[in-house]
Amino acid sequence: MAAAPEPVLILGGGLMGLAIAHQLARRGESVLVLSRRRSEAAGFVAAGMLAPHAEGLSGDLLALGQASLARIPAWVAQIEADSGLPCGLRSCGIVVPFASVAQRDAYPTAGFGQPLDRQALEREVPGIGASWPAGLLFEQDGQIDNRRQLMRALERACVELGVTFQEGTEVLGLERDPAGALEAVQLRHAAGEAQRLPARRAVLACGAWSAQLLPELPIAPVKGQMLSLQGPRQALGRVIFGPGTYLVPREDGLLVVGATSEAAAGFSEGLTPVGQRHLEDGIAALLPAASHWPPMERWWGFRPCTPDEAPLLGSSPIPGLQLAAGHHRNGVLLAAITAELLGRSLSPSCPAAESPDLTLPSGRPWQQAFGWDRFAGQTRS
Repeated sequence: MAAAPEPVLILGGGLMGLAIAHQLARRGESVLVLSRRRSEAAGFVAAGMLAPHAEGLSGDLLALGQASLARIPAWVAQIEADSGLPCGLRSCGIVVPFASVAQRDAYPTAGFGQPLDRQALEREVPGIGASWPAGLLFEQDGQIDNRRQLMRALERACVELGVTFQEGTEVLGLERDPAGALEAVQLRHAAGEAQRLPARRAVLACGAWSAQLLPELPIAPVKGQMLSLQGPRQALGRVIFGPGTYLVPREDGLLVVGATSEAAAGFSEGLTPVGQRHLEDGIAALLPAASHWPPMERWWGFRPCTPDEAPLLGSSPIPGLQLAAGHHRNGVLLAAITAELLGRSLSPSCPAAESPDLTLPSGRPWQQAFGWDRFAGQTRS
């Protein structure tokens, strides 16, 4: 009897890990997801904006975001078909308000948006704060309900396709063979039991914790605090992406408010009065009426940030270990393209002619543009 194929190990059970596991399983791969505590993953924390234009991205990162945005409808349809659950995708458009017309016109992605004067801004966002005389509408941007729907649907889709999970499992270390390639991972289970698990193919998708396993990676946590309010259904039709605060309305009237950006906080957990006041001040400035809506939840999480705020994708310092980390504040947006790129890289059944339709302004292949060693100026083969 032939031995079962060695599974691809996914180190991290957050959005990236689940999205890649799902794509690999669809390609017929055996997949095992190792997760310490999925509830701490950024996919359960983020607001779910799909906003390469509203975020003002540029260069290769904008192109990557646009490519992912174009793939999201089909990607979501796959997940919904495999899971039988909705993902909460909404093409609602995003409004970015500005303190002056000059600021609006100088925005990096202004050419992709519709310019709004004060009157048009009030039409798009009734009740918007009085201090915003101009804005941009990006109708092509939107949102997905990652916290309540997408993550649950992805988990179900993975299970339905035969992906196995080890929850409460901490990856302690990576072992290399004499040639330097990945050979095994060292684990500790929730009950304290140690295990050595052979592995020749793995994906490091541990978010803000990735550098703890591979110190060569320039990834650091940036803490973000968030809250939600319950507003009237359809009280706000567009996402409002303001400076320092954004308001993301769900279909049932829930308003997700984010997010602080605390690079000096490290992995310190918990809410702070300063952080919550920042959010409340942002609500009052952007949509004053929402300040009176009843609060629902308050939470925090950790963005995985790189020096240029772009992800680390593809090969790592260890042959056999692929990277899907460092997505900073664009993880939900970039999940679809990350899953496609890594799924194709890791699946030997992928036809050579099946190359991603991804053209970057720099002219570099994505493996170079988003390679882990780009900050050292090294040449990648």
